[in-house]
Amino acid sequence: MKTLTLKLCCSAALVALSPAAYAKLSPPEAKMIATVDAEYERSVALLERLVNQNSGTMNFPGVKTVGDMMRAELEPLGFKVEWLDMAKAGRAGHLVATKAGKKGSKKLLLIAHLDTVFEADSPFQTFVRNGDEAIGPGAGDDKGGIVVIVSALRAMQAAGTLKDAAIEIHMTGDEEDAGDPIDVTRAPLIAAGKAADVALDFEGLSIENGADMGVISRRSSNSWKLEVSGVTGHSSLIFDSTYGDGAAFELARIIHQFRTQLPEQNLTFNVGLIAAGQEASLDADGVRVSAKGKTNIIPGIALARGDFRTLSEEQSARVREKMLAIVSASSPKTSAKISFDPGSYPAMAPTEGNKALLASLNVVNRDLGLAQQATLDPLKRGAGDISFVANDVDGLVGLGAYSKGDHAPGESVDLASIKRQAKRAAILMTRLASGKGQ
Repeated sequence: MKTLTLKLCCSAALVALSPAAYAKLSPPEAKMIATVDAEYERSVALLERLVNQNSGTMNFPGVKTVGDMMRAELEPLGFKVEWLDMAKAGRAGHLVATKAGKKGSKKLLLIAHLDTVFEADSPFQTFVRNGDEAIGPGAGDDKGGIVVIVSALRAMQAAGTLKDAAIEIHMTGDEEDAGDPIDVTRAPLIAAGKAADVALDFEGLSIENGADMGVISRRSSNSWKLEVSGVTGHSSLIFDSTYGDGAAFELARIIHQFRTQLPEQNLTFNVGLIAAGQEASLDADGVRVSAKGKTNIIPGIALARGDFRTLSEEQSARVREKMLAIVSASSPKTSAKISFDPGSYPAMAPTEGNKALLASLNVVNRDLGLAQQATLDPLKRGAGDISFVANDVDGLVGLGAYSKGDHAPGESVDLASIKRQAKRAAILMTRLASGKGQ
């Protein structure tokens, strides 16, 4: 987890690269390194402009404006840029940029997102720099990642390797709060994944004990809702043959059996909202609950919402079956049903193809004189957009900037990590596009 200070976490990885470290780089690759370094302040200035433009998921004009800022960066690099409006799903939309490249070039899919968790009414709105560290809403998640993409592509252009690369970029506008139905909002990304040879996700770099980590998997995010009913009446009659256990005890039984019967490797599950009473109801968004009852009334209704996270779709299916079996074994005079949100994020399993991509990245690290990136424990990252293409294409996660305190006021980014990540990405993309990287 990101618990150390940025300075401590990044000190080992920010060792200055000596000329000897570049010995295994081609002249174009050395040019990329020089370009990223020379344009560092440009990259920071771009990040500042992006961060100072609020793009909370529900600030549709703000998300679109950030998309326009990306259009201004990508079109001069030879990309055809489109805005995919998602009003039909209650969201702003997505930016898609494409470049055909040389015939026979491997097609690369780059993934990032324009939106942040900080809406227009958040008090946290401004980019503040202190040397090679800065704070700001979305500075790391994911505007830092967007800047890494731009920096890497500009380096490739300067080195002459961009023109031949086939690249499609998807910057979603609702990664932090996906629109409904999700099969509509993610349809363009899913189609791009089916057409791609490699997917690279530019959310934040993971660091553990001062070492950059490689991410080849992300767990799913599956939401569920539990509705329990029982016979209501005077509390003195609970558990008898007429009134049975009541809704609250039945809900407690189910939750307890989730806790004792579901645990397995790479699975976590949580109850985020719960209520019971003579009356109980959820709001339309499913994030607030109201309940009414008395101590001497048997609850007739009980409600709960939660999630579970898995490392594969097979594991997700297995967990759902277990949950359904527990829910269906009703206590006397009660009934229950569980439903699963169709807007869940799928899992990105640690496939052999993903491992091979990390191995290719580690060749880049070797040639840059950087330490090898070990594989991050999948329990330490949440779900993300790359999961929607994970069943169709090999991928890597965590190619964006390093940050800490994401999703909270004070979110900070290690600005120097933009250089390190852009160099890695530019060389990796160049090698992958030419067929030399995997």
